[in-house]
Amino acid sequence: MTEKITTLTLLKKKTLGKKIVCLTAYDYLIAQLFDKAGVDLLLVGDSVANVVYGHTTTLPVGMTEMLAHTQAVAKATKRALVVADMPFMSYQLSPEDALRNAGRFLKVGAEAVKIEGGSAILVTVEKLVKSGIPVMGHLGLTPQSVHLLGGYRLQARTKEAQEKLLNDALALENAGCFAIVLEKIPLSLAKKVTETIKIPTIGIGAGPYCDGQILVWQDMLGLSLNKFRFVKEYANLYQIIFDAVKKYIEEVNEGIFPSMEHSFDDDQSCP
Repeated sequence: MTEKITTLTLLKKKTLGKKIVCLTAYDYLIAQLFDKAGVDLLLVGDSVANVVYGHTTTLPVGMTEMLAHTQAVAKATKRALVVADMPFMSYQLSPEDALRNAGRFLKVGAEAVKIEGGSAILVTVEKLVKSGIPVMGHLGLTPQSVHLLGGYRLQARTKEAQEKLLNDALALENAGCFAIVLEKIPLSLAKKVTETIKIPTIGIGAGPYCDGQILVWQDMLGLSLNKFRFVKEYANLYQIIFDAVKKYIEEVNEGIFPSMEHSFDDDQSCP
C-alpha cells in the first residue's frame, strides 16, 4: 500500500532534500487523478473563486463553497495530504472564529488548513495548532489582501520588506506552522527563507530554491486563458477540449453520432 503523506512526511522530505509536489484541486475526479499520479499535497484553494466561479479575486467565496469542494477532494484522495484554504473573513475576526471554521474543514475531510498573513495571525495559528489542527502559512503575495497590496504584483522588493517577510516566516514557524507558501517574491529571498527556517517552503512564482512547488492546475495544464510568467504549461487542454467539442457538434449535426455501436436493441441490458 502507498504510504500516506502527512505533515511529518513533508518535514522529512525537506530534511532529505527531496522536493514536495503540490497542485490545487477542487473536485472529486481531478483529485482522484492527481492523487493517483503521485502529487504529495492537494490544496483546495480559494482560487476556486477565479477558475471555477469566474470571479476576478478570491474574496467572494466563503465557507459554504470551500467546504463543499474540500469534501469532494477529500473523498477522492488516498495518498496526498489534503489542505483547505480558509476563505476571506473565515479567520480574521477572532482566533475563536478561526478555530470554529477550521474545525469544520477537518470534519469534512481536510487534514490541514492554510491561512494567509504574518505577524497578525500568530495568535490564531497558535490556537489552531494547540487544538490539533495543522496550519500552513502563506507569505508574499497574499491574494486575500489584493486591494491592500495594490494588485497582483511582485512582493518584498525592498530590503525592509524582505527582512519583514523573513521574520514573519520565522514567527510562523515558531507559532507551529508545518509549512509556508511563498508567493511571487524574488528567488533570492525565497532561497534565504528556505535555508533559514526548518519547515518546508512551497513556492509559486518564487523560483527554484523552495522545498516544493504548487500551481493552479488549470494554469499548469493550459486550460486557463490567463498566462503567467511563473507558470509552465505541461499541456494545452483548452485546445484539446475545444477541438473535441467541435468534433462532437459536427458529428451530431451530420448524424454520425450516435451510431449503432452507441445504441441499444430491445433485448440488450448492458450498461
